[in-house]
Amino acid sequence: MATNKETSLTKKVWTLATTLAGQGIGFTDYITQLTYLLFLKMDDENAETFGEDSAIPEGYRWKDLIELDGLDLISQYEATLKKLSEEENLIGTIFVKAQNKIDKPVYLRKVITLIDEEQWLVMDGDVKGAIYEGILEKNGQDKKSGAGQYFTPRSLISAMVDVTRPQIGETVCDPACGTGGFLMAAYDYMKNQSQDKDKRDFLRDKTLIGYDNTALVVTLGSMNLYLHGIGTNRSPILCEDSLEKQPQKLVDVILANPPFGTRPAGSVDIDRPDFYVETKNNQLNFLQHIMVMLKNTGRAAVVLPDNVLFEGGAGEVIRKELLKNFNLHTILRLPTGIFYAQGVKANVLFFKKGEPTKEVWFYDYRTGIKHTLATKPMMRYHLDDFVACYNADNLSARKETYNAESNPNGRWRKYPVAELLKRDKTSLDISWIKQTDDDDDMTLAELMGTIQQKSDNISKAVAKLQGLLANIEE
Repeated sequence: MATNKETSLTKKVWTLATTLAGQGIGFTDYITQLTYLLFLKMDDENAETFGEDSAIPEGYRWKDLIELDGLDLISQYEATLKKLSEEENLIGTIFVKAQNKIDKPVYLRKVITLIDEEQWLVMDGDVKGAIYEGILEKNGQDKKSGAGQYFTPRSLISAMVDVTRPQIGETVCDPACGTGGFLMAAYDYMKNQSQDKDKRDFLRDKTLIGYDNTALVVTLGSMNLYLHGIGTNRSPILCEDSLEKQPQKLVDVILANPPFGTRPAGSVDIDRPDFYVETKNNQLNFLQHIMVMLKNTGRAAVVLPDNVLFEGGAGEVIRKELLKNFNLHTILRLPTGIFYAQGVKANVLFFKKGEPTKEVWFYDYRTGIKHTLATKPMMRYHLDDFVACYNADNLSARKETYNAESNPNGRWRKYPVAELLKRDKTSLDISWIKQTDDDDDMTLAELMGTIQQKSDNISKAVAKLQGLLANIEE
């Protein structure tokens, strides 16, 4: 339940965002500048209220900004960003590649005034963290900003963490962490498991590991964790491309929603001798990276698009590896309408390293399910039945709700691995619930999203064929 303080502050922050948007300052740019200034303000509070030494170099602190106006303010702010982007540890991570995006002094002054009106450090960590989470979520809803690509529904994250059950003392990684939603949820799940000081110190400083290759996202994610009291000296999130090199450290738990689509232009080509197969498919490479990065007996829960379940070639090689040397025990099939990108069809794969799969349990939360972000968003309670069927206490005691005669539309069904290995291309793209005409009712946006997705797939196939033909003609 949001507090009055959370609601009031989030509203003020977003009201100002709307004002700035009218002046051509995008929501994402605004949130980033808000993050930089908020960090400076909290450092100032820490020094003034608690007598702590400032972590910010002399001459580049909040007090050096607060009295300025006009071009002097812009000049000082830009010098501050440049200086702090060159620092190390947490400061360098928060201000990584920092640039000023509010070039009109009057609007920069408005943001500074908004932040200066509040005392942030005296707020409970959960309160100020929740305020920031609310801002990030609203930013994710802004279609123009493109920030939704970094945002996984919190209801889905919560269910994934609830069944994966990270334990204090374990390491938890997200190799494409965005704004840190999975890391934050894992921390919340573990923080009350023990009062032992060593374990709690480990949880705060060593448990969480995140990677993202976008400086903006690293800034937002690091600040998100910092406001919850995590990574107060050094951010758990690094600005790195996870796929470029072999993992330096293996981990106990991986929770992730890797980016869908193709690898960004300008990215370094992947040359990974530790991978099972070479492919340019971004999702398959992230899946391989996660498989490699797990410790033996480590476990993962990963959101992946449908093509990972049925694509031939490299996809089939990886699926066979998952079935033979990992225990791919559960697949949750997700409906459309839960992500900010329209028409996305995705699944969550749950697996454990170091033991073969005996059977795969499928939960079909897609057929006949309708969600929209605006009118019927997926809430945590919508996944209660899945969590109950998953039976994290004892996977061997699971019971199907599907029955060919008495309940053919039961959503929880198992398939023996021998049967799956015989399927064409070892496809795991399985559905059994009879689809009704109502299930095909799509909003115009969903229909356009589906058409766009299929169009993109056709374009990629044509480009690939053209490349093959060019090689043959040579």
